Amino acid sequence: MELASSGNLDPLDPLGPLGPLIRLVRDRRIVVLSGAGCSTESGIPDYRGPDTPPRPRPPIQHREFVDHPETRRRYWARSTLGWARFSSARPNAAHAALADLEQRGQIAGVITQNVDGLHGAAGSRTVVELHGALSRVQCLACGAVTPRDDLQARLLARNPDWLARTRSVVLAPDGDSDLPEELVAAFELAACAACSGTLMPDVVFFGGSVPRVTLDAAWSLFDRAEVLLVVGSSLTVFSGYRFVRRAAERGVPVAILNRGPTRGDQHAAVRVDARAGTALTELASALDR
Repeated sequence: MELASSGNLDPLDPLGPLGPLIRLVRDRRIVVLSGAGCSTESGIPDYRGPDTPPRPRPPIQHREFVDHPETRRRYWARSTLGWARFSSARPNAAHAALADLEQRGQIAGVITQNVDGLHGAAGSRTVVELHGALSRVQCLACGAVTPRDDLQARLLARNPDWLARTRSVVLAPDGDSDLPEELVAAFELAACAACSGTLMPDVVFFGGSVPRVTLDAAWSLFDRAEVLLVVGSSLTVFSGYRFVRRAAERGVPVAILNRGPTRGDQHAAVRVDARAGTALTELASALDR
């Protein structure tokens, strides 16, 4: 485990490589800001991690999805293939450690940029999903929200041989998959069952805005922080980086646990370069002593 800190490191630290992090968060109320790197050990790839190959395509933009039927067809065709694998992902050691720390009263809650629902599945109770959740689908016309599993059944009924048309599916961070365009053209969409309106995953696409009610909940949780712990985020996207910047403005210590550099490193009192599952398991164990 590699660790970098704003202070001098003691190779003989009795608390081990996580010593600076343990001392920073001990006896302080922690608020966690999590990103895709928290879920890579569950089999969900991240966007910019050190092991992530260049993406063959850019992520779908909000306005493109809303304005262009062919963009929606491409998204739902790919999502129908990717959903089975994405929805079968299970919490990993990082999610479990964070849930344990919350149950012990050491974490006030989690603000997550992830859309996989794994924090809640692991037992975390106070979770603000900044970018929504792929497990829900919303109608852009009537606003009805329905389970993604229900839509999956309808899409497969309209495209009965769809899953058999490809032997290998490359899962993408946003829950869809890579698929040749010639297959997309034959895909049949499903409309809202209530009003026949356009369906969209209940998530914030790139270029979209975090809903006001969600952002208010995130700031309310952030206000409880005596230390902000960033887990698995490069902080490239402003929706997450804003919390690190606010912490720096308020003098709230920031700890960053991420593989590779981040946009917020200049604000970090402690930076740990390690896999989230390993480091958080060790942190939870140390704070239990």
